[in-house]
Amino acid sequence: MTDRLPHEKGFHVSWDQLHRDARALAWRLQGSAPEDGGWRAVVAITRGGMAPAMIVARELDIRTVDTISVKSYDNQTQSAPVVIKSPDMAVVGDGTGVLIVDDLVDTGRTLEVVRQHMPKAHVATVYAKPKGRPMVDTYITEVSQDTWIFFPWDMALQYVEPYRGHD
Repeated sequence: MTDRLPHEKGFHVSWDQLHRDARALAWRLQGSAPEDGGWRAVVAITRGGMAPAMIVARELDIRTVDTISVKSYDNQTQSAPVVIKSPDMAVVGDGTGVLIVDDLVDTGRTLEVVRQHMPKAHVATVYAKPKGRPMVDTYITEVSQDTWIFFPWDMALQYVEPYRGHD
């Protein structure tokens, strides 16, 4: 077996697949809402959590949507997470009744920082890797730690040569 770069063991997610998986996440979250009336707000972890958060907010009819911007990657290199934009803390408070949505939990380092801001929030991701999975309350699909997920906003359509044969 050869050593691979992080992006060489790839899991490619199309817009259609992301939409189906985010709707499945919303379906799973309906039963997790607080008993006193449901979710008060959705907070998307930008940038990857914005598309799934929009879909979840629509499916669960949550009208208050905000963002927390956490920078933890430079292309495919992970670094220490830094909050560069916080949500309206007057709205989200300690996170009670708040649903935090992201596309993926990798190591969990980003979510550690987010949970410091909203410790009582419910964290949901579409995809989860084993190291970060304990930081998430709800997720849809688990992938191996060494898999790089290619999201639709990272890709462009282009021709691909077949493995065998030429015209």
